[in-house]
Order: sequence, then structure tokens, then C-alpha cells
Amino acid sequence: MRKHFDNIMTCIPSDVVEGMSQDSQHGKWTVSDSDDDDEALPSSGTPAVSNPSSRQPLTPPRPKPEPVEVPVEVKPEPANTSVSSLAIGSEARQLAAKNQLNPVKYETSPSLAGKRKKEVSDGSGWALSDSDDDDDGDVKRKSVSNLPKKAPPSPKAKKVKVEDERPPSPHGRLYYIDEPEDFFESSVPRLNDTFRFYLNKVTGLDRKYNTGALHIKDILSPLFGTLKESVQFNYCFDIAWMVQQYPSEFRDRPVLIVHGDKREAKARLVKQAQPFPHVRFCQAKLDIAFGTHHTKMMLLWYEEGFRVIILTSNLIRADWYQKTQGMWMSPLFPRLPEGSSASAGESPTFFKRDLLEYLASYRAPELEPWIQQIKEHDLSETRVYLVGSTPGRYVGPDMERWGHLRLRKLLYDHTDPIPGEEKWPVIGQFSSIGSMGLDKTKWLAGEFQRTMTTLGRSSHRSNPPMHLLYPSVDDVRTSLEGYPAGGSLPYSIQTAQKQLWLHSYFHRWKANTTGRSHAMPHIKTYMRASPDFSQLAWFLVTSANLSKAAWGALEKNNTQVMVRSYELGVLFVPSAFNMETFPVHKNPFLASSSSAGFPVPFDLPPTCYSAKDQPWIWNIPYSQAPDTHGNIWVPS
Repeated sequence: MRKHFDNIMTCIPSDVVEGMSQDSQHGKWTVSDSDDDDEALPSSGTPAVSNPSSRQPLTPPRPKPEPVEVPVEVKPEPANTSVSSLAIGSEARQLAAKNQLNPVKYETSPSLAGKRKKEVSDGSGWALSDSDDDDDGDVKRKSVSNLPKKAPPSPKAKKVKVEDERPPSPHGRLYYIDEPEDFFESSVPRLNDTFRFYLNKVTGLDRKYNTGALHIKDILSPLFGTLKESVQFNYCFDIAWMVQQYPSEFRDRPVLIVHGDKREAKARLVKQAQPFPHVRFCQAKLDIAFGTHHTKMMLLWYEEGFRVIILTSNLIRADWYQKTQGMWMSPLFPRLPEGSSASAGESPTFFKRDLLEYLASYRAPELEPWIQQIKEHDLSETRVYLVGSTPGRYVGPDMERWGHLRLRKLLYDHTDPIPGEEKWPVIGQFSSIGSMGLDKTKWLAGEFQRTMTTLGRSSHRSNPPMHLLYPSVDDVRTSLEGYPAGGSLPYSIQTAQKQLWLHSYFHRWKANTTGRSHAMPHIKTYMRASPDFSQLAWFLVTSANLSKAAWGALEKNNTQVMVRSYELGVLFVPSAFNMETFPVHKNPFLASSSSAGFPVPFDLPPTCYSAKDQPWIWNIPYSQAPDTHGNIWVPS
């Protein structure tokens, strides 16, 4: 049994609407009791995992909310936490560690294989902090007085103060088990060196589905280099757990944490690091409301050289346990000879220039030594393009530096028109959704679709199908984690009920080819596929969810673009690999995995929602059917 449990700290704004219900072709959504709606200091609701036998979960005390800057991407990736309240949200979880709840209690350890647990004792539930993961700062929240009312909530349980205990996972103390001895590589894993795109290892899968996949311990292994120092850019941290992922011989090497937390959330993060004097901090500037530091990147400086990893996982255990995540790992970049020119070590994709520009955008003295290190290394082997977002309002040529306009520029310059391209669908896959307006033309089918359908310098503007992959309620219910997996999928009822038009785009999460159909996605990918789904015109893995905060939105009659958040991803285009298109790899985990096929993480073609399917909405109850651990999901 692990002695340490993952830390979930949540800084999630919420505006849970009392008694709201919404009918649609994908079913009826109902929100039960809720907090008052407060624009300045939104309250935090608490969806809970509960024993299905009673159908009446206890109502846990709600943690006192604090001022926050980010209703949008709320730190969505839940995990077990050092906040016994287990407040989770989209990716912003910095909720007070003081006000803690009792954990869910189990008589026995839940199954990791996804089978229903037969006996579950009553517990106080799993507190889930509600969020409006809405990226529009100017969208007004609806007043609860205009909405139908329900019966008043049951009296709240007395708050129990537990100061220092590290709380368990949402499933109870026995949920996380030690990975088998052969889970971590003892030799350099067999990797696909063509694309250098990998999935994370998932506990509970057949071993063959973890072949060529990487755990964080693999990434930090001495097999990849003798580590001298590192930087961890991320959104959510469990410092104690992170330190334990470094091999013992590197565990005291300097680590710089780049984060976006402010005030109380920052103080809690610093407190986590007090036992670790080698951990230092760099606070990213977030000058635009509702922005987040959502970038996930590792910079690893070895005695032998330098490496970059751009990924989708938070630095908490739950993100590396039973979720589908992705990453790009660079080659080992050697040091340049003394006296090399400033332009030396550049790649054909100008990755070095763009990485330096991205780091410079932080305007942080703590990153200056790293900027200098990168300048002194040879990044010429890189074959991907960097696609970043940094907060700001940009005009003129700067509009194409960040966000979806950066992607548009790259697709314009480095892809070629394709005959019949109007039949080549766009595929977007993500774990959180922001507000996109009252109809599709406001952003999704307007500027964003124009970016996603750009192919070379063609003036032809096609209108191909757009398939959006987002888990359904049943996908979450039958997942390895069960309903608690939905805490990392923070699509709120407040956002969903304003854009029912979006749900006609939705497709299920199915990943049989990678064995990950029941490992809910926290990965984010976008691509353009051939009509028969056997070829790709390009592929992007990124931290950016489907939101204007992440991708940017045009303003002032398209003369300015505004980006709220830090995001980072890498774009694969065939021309950088001397190919016309990428063939889709049908069996990424078989012996032929070194082939030139691209390892798409999910099944193609995507499976459209049926009339009975509904998208996972994280702050409404699901009590009709228990999940794989015998629990129901009830916001309280």
C-alpha cells in the first residue's frame, strides 16, 4: 500500500445553479441543491461519490472558497488529494487544505480491472468542486432567482477539522496499489523514434498495451541521462509525490516549478515544498482574468545534454494512474561546440527559436539560465513545430505567434492542399470544454474551424465534417476509475445548457486499438483525417482544451486576438518527415510498432453519440446506475 496519496488542491470558481434542469436529445440533466450564485466569490459545490444501496449520500461540508482568477480550465485533473474535501475541478484545484472531509470508506479494496464492487460501506462521499470552465469573462451568470426551485438541501454535516492528514483517493484508502515490479522499465524501453509520441502507462491493462508507453518514473530514469537539474511547468502539483518520482540518485537535484498560482494557492504550494529545499518556484504572470498556467512541460538538463518533454499530465498521481495521457519526448540534444554562432543548433522546424520565444514570454528571471542553456545546445534533430499560447492581446504580425492563429500559420506554410479535402474531417479530442457562444458561428464553426481546415496556400475554404471526441456518461461510468474519472472532465451544466448545439458534434471515447477505452482521456489531440481514416494530413498533441481561453479569440473586427492562458503542444506535419501524409498505425502495440504509421491514441473512425448517449456533465447527479466500483455520483 502506498503511504503517500496524491495531492489535489483546488482553486475552482463555481456557479452551481439551484434546481436547474435541461432537456435535450441526449437526455435530461438535473442539478440538485446548490450554493448561492456570487459573481465575486463563487461558492464551491461538491458532487460526491456515494454508496448506491442508500441512494442518499451524506452531504459533506463545503470548503470555504477563496478569490480565484480562473473559472475556465479549472484545474480539472482530479486525483487523491491533500485536501480531504477532495475538491476537484477542471484543471484548477487549489481549494483550501484546511477544511477537510471524511474519505469514502470501503470494506475492501475496489477492483482495478473495472469490475463492480459488491460491498461498499457508507461514506461521506467525494467532494467535487463545481466550476463554470467558461472562458468568457464577459458572460453573465444566470441568477438563481429566475430558475425553477427544488426542495431545500438536507442539513449540512458538521465540519471536521483535520489539519495534516494526507487524504485518500476518491475511492478510499485502498484504491491505489503498487504497480507490478515489471511496470517500470529496467532497460531503455522500445520507443518509436520516428515520431517520439507516446502514451502514458495505465495500471490495470494487459502488459502488451503498456509496451512502448511511459510512466513519469521512466521519463526521469537514469537510462535517459544523468540528470543535473530540471524544470517542471504544470498546472497542478503534488510536490511530495513529484519528488518521489525522481530516481533516488537524482532526488536532491535542483527542480524549478513553473506555476500560475496566486495568493493562498501559492502559499499552499510553497508549503508543500518546505521539506524539499532543492525545489524552487517561478510564478507565471496571469494578467488577464480567467487565464491559467496550463502548460505541461519538462526541461531536463543532463551531464550528457538536454531534453524537452511536452505532455498532458499534471504532476499528481491520479494523472499517471488510470487516465489516457500523451507526450512528446525530444531526442537528447548535445551541447554545441564552444564559439558556435547564435543560429547554430536550429532545426528545420525552428523549434529552438520558438521554444526560446515561448520561455521569454514569461519575463521571468528564474528562466534566464535555462534560456541560456538552450542556446548552447543543438536542437537540430527536432522534427515537430511548437504551438504555444501565452496570455495577452496581440495585433498585426504578433497575432500569428500564439494560439489557433499560430496553428493556422503553420498549416498554411507547411502543409499542401489535398484533392477532395472537403471530405477530410477534422477531429478534435479534449477533456474540458469552455463556452463558445449561443451558436456555432460565434467561434467554433467560425475562426476555429477556419484554422483547423487550413491546408497549404489554397484559397479554397472547405467545410468538412468536424468530429469532436468527448466521453459520454456511460464512458465515464464504465471506466477503470468509475464516476470519479469525471472529475477530470469538467464540462459544467452552466456551460452545456447554453450550447446544446455543440452536442451534435460529439463522439464517444473508444480506444480499443490502444487498450484504453476504459482509461478516460486527459490527453488533448487534434488532427485532419482522410475520408476512410487511413491517413492523416497533420496531428497535434497539446495541453489546450476546447476553449477560447486556451486557443484565443478574435476581437475588434478580427484585428486583434486575445489569449487568456498558457498552453503548449507540438504539431506533426508530414513534410517534416519527408512524407505526403501520415498513414494511421492500426496496431501501435504490436511488434511492427516501429513502422512509419502514426500511433493515433483512439479508434478511427470515431463513434457518433447515439440518441441515448449524453455528454458527461460533471456537476449533476448520476444515480440511476452504479459505476465499476459500485458508486453513484451526486452533487450535494
